Amino acid sequence: MAKNGPVSKYIPLNIGVAIRASASDLHSFRWKTGKRVEADFFIDDPELLLRVSFDGPCIVRLIDEMPLSTEHEHCADEGLVRDHFAYQVEGAAFNKSQSEIWKMAVGIYGPTSHFRFVTAWTCMDVVTPATPEFEIVPQAIAQQT
Repeated sequence: MAKNGPVSKYIPLNIGVAIRASASDLHSFRWKTGKRVEADFFIDDPELLLRVSFDGPCIVRLIDEMPLSTEHEHCADEGLVRDHFAYQVEGAAFNKSQSEIWKMAVGIYGPTSHFRFVTAWTCMDVVTPATPEFEIVPQAIAQQT
């Protein structure tokens, strides 16, 4: 079935490490004191995790891949790369549905962007003026934080 309507544009992010989205899942999520958000994802190495963090105000959605993939089946998706994990997304419904007043209020930190992290199971959307940071951490240390 051909998709018609608005287009969501996916811009793949180079995170500095190869990660197969189909083999990954969310390990843990933390909202730290202040405005920091951290999410740890499984990678191919069973002793390591990929930590994605944002140091700024965020709106976060954690959602299973299945409802995400069927969220707007009449919209075209441009730029999706098979088995890719991290994207900046333009024109997606999740970003459009967020409060414009919130976006203006956090505008003191810069314009907001929508980031999406795709796994075979749990996916994460983040709308924020912050830039994502990526770090490989030992799983043992991640469980202590």
